[in-house]
Amino acid sequence: MTGIASKSQLRMSYLRFALFTVPLILLLGIVSGRIANSGYDNAWFAALVKPELMPPGWAFGVVWPILYILLGLSIAIILNARGARGRGLAVGLFAVQMLLNFAWSPVFFGMHQVRTALVIILAMLALSIVVAVLFMRIRPVAAYLMIPYIAWLSFAAILNYQVIQLNPDAETLVPSQGGADIIL
Repeated sequence: MTGIASKSQLRMSYLRFALFTVPLILLLGIVSGRIANSGYDNAWFAALVKPELMPPGWAFGVVWPILYILLGLSIAIILNARGARGRGLAVGLFAVQMLLNFAWSPVFFGMHQVRTALVIILAMLALSIVVAVLFMRIRPVAAYLMIPYIAWLSFAAILNYQVIQLNPDAETLVPSQGGADIIL
């Protein structure tokens, strides 16, 4: 037997990577959102004026898991490309952009730092494009799996920018507490 793996061995190797990367990215994404109390249930977010383009809350709950699955599959393909030129840099930059991804919700929803969140999402978008180019050189299908993510990040950056424009005081906004005050 030679040192070259069979197609079934390569598929199994990819599957092992995917069984690790997909749940990991999904879990970290969910934890990031939960820690930040992200979404329409967040009182601060509910008090903001929303852009006309803002999708309904359920859309985020559908889109992000799909994107995280695609990202998990994409990085699994690259991890499985042992010995590929540029693999280390591609994996490293992928990890950095994922750290930015997981930081965005706590910065935006938790700390209410909408301007900092915009910087983060723009950095995430730029890094994701670079990562997709690097992935394209290693395994094109891994780059193709990142296209929906890049498109969604572009849309999310526009929404983030519009939130800043519509809510210049967003960082200091304190939502009203719906109390039971009786005015006589």
